[in-house]
Amino acid sequence: MFLYKSILIVGTLLAIMAAAVPLDISHIYSEAAKITRISATISNNNSWTNGASSPTPKMESAYTSLGDKIYIIRGYGETGKRNKNSVEVYDTKADTWSTAAPVPENVNHAAATSYNGKIYLIGGYLDNKVPSDRLFVYDPNQNQWQQAKSMLTPRAALTAQFLNGILYAVGGTNNEAKSLTTNEAYDPTTDTWTEKAPMLTARQHLASAVSDDKMYAIGGRTSGKSNLNNNEAYDPATDTWTEKAPIPTARGGIAAAVVEGEVYVFGGESPDKTFDNNEKYNPQTNSWTGGPPMPTARHGLMAVGVGNNIYVIGGGPTPDISFANVKQADDSKISPYVLWEY
Repeated sequence: MFLYKSILIVGTLLAIMAAAVPLDISHIYSEAAKITRISATISNNNSWTNGASSPTPKMESAYTSLGDKIYIIRGYGETGKRNKNSVEVYDTKADTWSTAAPVPENVNHAAATSYNGKIYLIGGYLDNKVPSDRLFVYDPNQNQWQQAKSMLTPRAALTAQFLNGILYAVGGTNNEAKSLTTNEAYDPTTDTWTEKAPMLTARQHLASAVSDDKMYAIGGRTSGKSNLNNNEAYDPATDTWTEKAPIPTARGGIAAAVVEGEVYVFGGESPDKTFDNNEKYNPQTNSWTGGPPMPTARHGLMAVGVGNNIYVIGGGPTPDISFANVKQADDSKISPYVLWEY
């Protein structure tokens, strides 16, 4: 009886303390990342360092690079499912942040890519969660966005890449929340879209990367949020897709970047958890290898290759909407994974 009362008293005290001192979740995630960073450094001979803080948390943003700068086109606002149209620019050489002209409309789950000194923003969800068909082009010299010809199919949670001067917008989800195989090509010289061979597997929240003039569409998920491990290569010369070695861990809500022809795929989400996975694909051998995991598991993140570095930014540490506030950089062949945390 005495033991029972003691347990009851302790439990009551803990409940009072919890009510009086709210948990700072962002602090917990930050500290967990720091502890993991030290452990990963020791066990995997990796170097984890800090970089300049970003102005705001980021999730489900569109992203790309121009030269040494990474452009992050805001998706969800940090207070929840609220769209943002701001553009933040990270200078990888100076380790500083700045802002650029905002996009003409709020959007999340869009895709972005760059070509010939300009940034192309495609699709995404509008404020009312209706998929957009719009294409916006940003000129950094003028610091202005211009609307170009709209896609043939409105969609969000898609991916996009340039191949030989042509923009390919692939996959995504439509206004009925149906996953798509859609592949549409945009020619900037004529401001026109054409239909191309569809992917072999319908999916959304996938990642893509370009290596040896081919685009690799990796992972993603179905409309029912079942993760996929498909890896398909698109050859624009023949307008054909070929199934390649599947990614070892089926995941959606992922990000990918390329260094020296190899494709690195980070993070992801399932209904009950997020992933810290880092898996590398070699197109020459059609094989995958595992790399040191991210210190903070997350989804809806960004991965951008600049030179021999890969910067992995933002995302959510728990399924659905959350914000991790972490940035990683893959820094060298010998010690490639450098965590930047803000």
